[in-house]
Amino acid sequence: MKKEERIRVGISIGDLNGIGSEVIMKTFEDPRMLDFCTPVIFASVKVLSFLKKQLKSSINLHGIDTTSQILDGKVNVLNVWKEPVSISFGKEDPAIGAYAIKSLKAATQALKSNEIDVLVTAPINKASIQAEDFKFPGHTDYLNQELDGDSLMFMITDDLKVGLLTDHVALKDITQAITPELIQNKINTIYTTLQQDFGISKPKIAVLGINPHSGDNGVIGKEDDEVLKPTLEKIRAENKLVYGPYAADSFFGSNAYTTFDAIVASYHDQGLIPFKTLSFGKGVNYTAGLHKVRTSPDHGTAFEIAGKGIADAGSFKEAVFAALTIFKKRNEYKTLTENPLKKQARKPVQRKR
Repeated sequence: MKKEERIRVGISIGDLNGIGSEVIMKTFEDPRMLDFCTPVIFASVKVLSFLKKQLKSSINLHGIDTTSQILDGKVNVLNVWKEPVSISFGKEDPAIGAYAIKSLKAATQALKSNEIDVLVTAPINKASIQAEDFKFPGHTDYLNQELDGDSLMFMITDDLKVGLLTDHVALKDITQAITPELIQNKINTIYTTLQQDFGISKPKIAVLGINPHSGDNGVIGKEDDEVLKPTLEKIRAENKLVYGPYAADSFFGSNAYTTFDAIVASYHDQGLIPFKTLSFGKGVNYTAGLHKVRTSPDHGTAFEIAGKGIADAGSFKEAVFAALTIFKKRNEYKTLTENPLKKQARKPVQRKR
């Protein structure tokens, strides 16, 4: 690789009692990863050195105290704290959750100030992170506030992309949450994301129905006829290739999804069950709709196998590669839209020192 500034990948450590540290270390044990990017793990080099021994990892860690000390060709660990931490693999612990939030907040601040280029988040335990100064159901809602965006959970692989109208919303509240405004905002976000982050000039999007069989003409609920269908008609009038609503029960089994660039599901399980069935271990959770790039693996803390050294790092590695690819694509898109007649070289990121 040329001697140019590598993309800095900030990594929040997630729940230390889960598999996050293991999949991070397994990803960067491969020295070839350092040809693609410069990782910066927001945690504690003492804690990660302890975990390295516990997990028998071969990774080489470079401890730093400020972002000005980041070195290319190294796995940088920025010390967010220095006190010892008591780790109990597989245990749900609010004290460990507090360290996950310290890491996330520090990484997010570095992202906002351009000291890192992208953010990849290791899994957290949603119960452990709840505190007086952190009342968010997960990463996405926190980043949406901090990065001033209109976030959307977008599950991606090379061949399958699934976006959600509602994400962490209780089933009983979904029909009230899905409004014409929400549908338009989310589909517009997906449309723009496919263009700027994936290089698809004229995206083709499928939308799944809210009710079984998309309501069966009102027999199984009126929301599809009264809310979803009229809104999709308005979007199609804007010359966007948006189709549906399709009955969700047969859409994936019939391979209909293979003819679309993205699928929009009405709620969490409607989209994530088929996505994870088709791509588990390779999928990536991408937060679309933000001014910065954030990805994460498609799995959770996996407490049941934490500390055993058997976690599969495939999804985390894919999350890193996805963040790098999206960052480059977005910069290319900005260059072309700002000056469509002349492709300019990417300007270096201004970093705080």
